Amino acid sequence: MYIIYFLESIQDNTRHYIGYTTNLTQRIKTHNNGSVSSTKRYRPWKIIYAEAYIHQQDARGREKFLKSGSGWKYLKKQLTHHFNT
Repeated sequence: MYIIYFLESIQDNTRHYIGYTTNLTQRIKTHNNGSVSSTKRYRPWKIIYAEAYIHQQDARGREKFLKSGSGWKYLKKQLTHHFNT
């Protein structure tokens, strides 16, 4: 199973990160222990959204979409209550 995840920095809730993994628990630990150079500056992170896919190609395509402008709009609409609190 391939999981697309959307993280938010607890330190600075305006910082977000989108990625994909096969082990979400381990991947968040990796982000929070500083092993990922692009996210270590804004640790710690919390997961606010995730989707699961059976095929890797589908997960990669979805990750690419969510990182686009249209994908960001989708996430803001999908997570309306989160972003308006």
